[in-house]
Amino acid sequence: MGGVFSTLMRKIKNGEFVITGEIEPEKTTNIGEILEAAAKLKGYVVAVNITDNPQGFAYMSGLLPSFLIQEVVGLEVIYQVTCRDRNRLAIFSDLLAAGSVGIRNILALTGDHVVLGDVPQGKPVFDLDAAQLVWMIRRMVDEGVDPAGNPIDNPPKFHVGVAANPNANPLEPEILKLERKVSVGAEFVQTQVVYDIEVAKRFLDDVSYLKVPIIIGICPLKSVKMAKWLDEKCPGISIPKDLMEELIRAKERGGKQAIWEVNIEYFGDFIRELRRTTRAAGVHVMAVGMEELIPPIIERAGLVKEAIDWRTYIVNKISKVILPQK
Repeated sequence: MGGVFSTLMRKIKNGEFVITGEIEPEKTTNIGEILEAAAKLKGYVVAVNITDNPQGFAYMSGLLPSFLIQEVVGLEVIYQVTCRDRNRLAIFSDLLAAGSVGIRNILALTGDHVVLGDVPQGKPVFDLDAAQLVWMIRRMVDEGVDPAGNPIDNPPKFHVGVAANPNANPLEPEILKLERKVSVGAEFVQTQVVYDIEVAKRFLDDVSYLKVPIIIGICPLKSVKMAKWLDEKCPGISIPKDLMEELIRAKERGGKQAIWEVNIEYFGDFIRELRRTTRAAGVHVMAVGMEELIPPIIERAGLVKEAIDWRTYIVNKISKVILPQK
């Protein structure tokens, strides 16, 4: 592996604490809303993940939004690719297209099973898993060949990352899976959501021998209902008792605004502590639909960013490219 192709990887290699965000192209053809969400994050995150049918839901392909977000908004993307929906030929074709339009970061994912999504009748593919996908991408970049060893004209230049779950119990099998992904060429890791900073610290310590940059995932809580659902229904995720109590009190005294203030304080301090006491490479903020929360959280964490007036940006640039749909 040689060369640095993206701003994300350059900052990671320089030892900078990076912030990444996330956007879901949902069940829509309205690309303007997706670009607006990206514009809200510009200046606060170094790159934004574009999801690929997350949790098995049938959404817009991430390839077009990834291209337009980089081209129109000027925000670097991390193009997520799951193995659930496409075989290696289809994935290879998408990756060639991604490379041709300047996408430089890929997150290789196995993908949740289709029965978890909104089209459970779909047939899962899983021709590859995440580690095999990493291996295929590394061969594209390092050797300039396709999955069968055939040469590629002008091979793409990608950095490839993978996911990990610090909440897994037991944790050892998760670490073994991560070890396999790193052994075939994964260059960075973005984790699943963590709410307890001690869980994040333990995970970082346990995988430190892999010597791969770890970006810890966090997700602001929109409501008490969301917090309770995550705490009770999502295996491995535990909402700290003090955070849950703060959210309940916030709901009683002021509703949405008070709950947002709790998020800003909690996650701002979470990021500050993570940056001060660990070797985490950064934080991945999964605030889909809550993009307005990211700037104050980052500011609370003491990370100075160059924000833009996204409303003016939308009017002056994006609206000239994407016409309103009739």
